[in-house]
Amino acid sequence: MMSTRQLKLGFILHGVGPGWGDWRHPEADPTASTNIDFYLRQAKLAEQAKFDFLFVADSVHITEKSSPHYLNRFEPLTILSAVATHTKNIGLVGTLTVSYSEPYTVARQFASLDHISKGRAGWNVVTSWLSGSAENYGKPSHPPHEVRYRIAAEHLETVQGLWDSWEDDALVRDKQSGQFFDPAKLHTLNHKGEFFSVRGPLNISRSSQGQPVIFQAGASEDGRNFSARYADAFFTENSSLEASQTYYADIKRRAAAFGRAPERLNVLPALRAIVGRDEQEVERLFQEAVGLIRIEDALVALARSFNEHDLTQYPLDGPFPDIAQYGADSNRSSSERIARTAREENLTLRQTALRYASPRREFVGTGVQVADAIQRWFENGAADGFILFESLPRQLDAFVAEVVPVLQQRGLFRTEYEHSTLRGNLGLDVPENRNTAARRQAA
Repeated sequence: MMSTRQLKLGFILHGVGPGWGDWRHPEADPTASTNIDFYLRQAKLAEQAKFDFLFVADSVHITEKSSPHYLNRFEPLTILSAVATHTKNIGLVGTLTVSYSEPYTVARQFASLDHISKGRAGWNVVTSWLSGSAENYGKPSHPPHEVRYRIAAEHLETVQGLWDSWEDDALVRDKQSGQFFDPAKLHTLNHKGEFFSVRGPLNISRSSQGQPVIFQAGASEDGRNFSARYADAFFTENSSLEASQTYYADIKRRAAAFGRAPERLNVLPALRAIVGRDEQEVERLFQEAVGLIRIEDALVALARSFNEHDLTQYPLDGPFPDIAQYGADSNRSSSERIARTAREENLTLRQTALRYASPRREFVGTGVQVADAIQRWFENGAADGFILFESLPRQLDAFVAEVVPVLQQRGLFRTEYEHSTLRGNLGLDVPENRNTAARRQAA
């Protein structure tokens, strides 16, 4: 029996890899994070496999302890604009912080990407959680957690208001009469709020998908409410099937409470799959991935959720330390989840660090086994799709060759794109321009 509901798949462009030691693999390209040819190859392969979108994560603060990819990498909208000219259907989702950007500039940047790509842009809205970010932007301190989400709400609403500056038929371009646009259909925003004051209008029109698609990854109480109210897709941690089912039900319930249609919104956990052609290759690849993890790097990776607190001062084989206060104004949801898991399972600091640095066994296997795991999550209320990380060199190739055909044969994933826009492929409607709607309602 063929499925009517379809998986959504994204691929994260992560250069030398998400971990601290990935670049050390014998087949890894250590220049990948600033290698346009590397990214174009991955983009074209993901599009060939009919992935919904490419995703670029970001951070605006580094230290000497940051992962190699974050130390030296492309800015998201720049690389996505380049990729847009070499692809046709795949969506292009970039991360940009509301804490250290101006709405007018952000609106221009994403609207430009949306036009360059002919309606394939998406914005992953983040608030930034590393306190050192403030020092790169001349700010005295990083905003507290709850303030960051107030900033985010006002910032996003302002950007979306700017995106509607031009009604869709405002640019008449009549050479005979000499009329370039209809002044009645160009609108000034005149926003004055708690954090931003923006007059407008924006100097670029809407694209074929109306507005870029909004992604978000909030998992704290404030983050979930923000996501449920504004986001079209939710990027989540892949901690366990049960935890993902709980998050899935909760975020859909919150979205419904905001008057939104939860079935149209997509929950997309991170997926670090390792795919081999047989059991022997699977085990070899898994051991290769584990062998790249050093405990000192795993501690640094874990510390990011706790505002880069120095974990080397604690006994490695002692109980997980009481460091909740360092995560409260940083990545609150992740730090709380890590501490809770360590406490409930009585894990040592070493065990905790290595667990969160290692691929989950559930998504390690042959193409059929990984497809089985994906289907299990998809059909049991844990995910509407996944965002794939490349755990080892050429694992995107393996996923495309071994997993995607199985999902397609089972009717779980497309064999051709349904639309030319990201919004269309994700099953989202084109939002009506708010000014056009107001004109229609007043008529």
